[in-house]
Amino acid sequence: MLQRARPRMIKLKSPREIQLMREAGRVVAEALAAAREKAVPGATTADLEACVAEVFRKHAAVPLFLDYPSPTKGVKPFPSVVCASVNEQVVHGIPNRRPLKEGDIVSIDTGCKINGWCGDAAITLAIGKVRPEAEKLLTVTQQSLDLAIRALGRCRLWSEVAGLMEQYVKSQGFAVIEKFVGHGIGRQMHEDPQVPNFVSKALRKDDIKLEPGLVLAIEPMVAMGTKNVVVSGDGWTVATKDGRLAAHFEHTVALTPEGPRILTLPPDQP
Repeated sequence: MLQRARPRMIKLKSPREIQLMREAGRVVAEALAAAREKAVPGATTADLEACVAEVFRKHAAVPLFLDYPSPTKGVKPFPSVVCASVNEQVVHGIPNRRPLKEGDIVSIDTGCKINGWCGDAAITLAIGKVRPEAEKLLTVTQQSLDLAIRALGRCRLWSEVAGLMEQYVKSQGFAVIEKFVGHGIGRQMHEDPQVPNFVSKALRKDDIKLEPGLVLAIEPMVAMGTKNVVVSGDGWTVATKDGRLAAHFEHTVALTPEGPRILTLPPDQP
């Protein structure tokens, strides 16, 4: 989600609503698993999108990304069911027919709506054998997300979680992408609050209380070099300004009285 300043209205979810969101989350997880199986050298990001679209059709799920309107005047709505971002691309990459090659990394970000409730998640995949520094980037980004989910159960404010994420990523020699942030999610894919993966002046001034019923799409985006990004000529694809690799992982997570619950886990998990 593109970070912007605006008034905030957080909608807490009931246990029943969280369970309904879990249904969408299961389908998103199944779709990403299908894409993971297809992600081999020679496959295309269009092939990965087709896998996801097929899972959504099977479950009569509404794709959230397809025809999503652009915030930029004159840019056409997003044309695909997934964002497929390769190597230096951070987010919002449009699937195409260019074959993926050994050593590439590709993030697949997608979401769907079932019975009026949304799920949203992302993974970054290694294509064949990747360089050790690329493998470390993927591990650190995934661990940043895992760290955040664990911290939800013991922190009082989101700034505490964001600070842990930022500190960990920087300690590993990487940069946190600050242009894009996580978000609340429910009946709409993008709801309040905005959820940065770093501590900003705005967050310190207007922090987010972590309480049962809060459902967040937490999505660290981490770069090997600079945190600065540029938007390509298609109006959607965002890449690192220095052309170095970036990774992106995301889960939809609900805060419950029993602790954080990941809603975008595979169907065979609670």
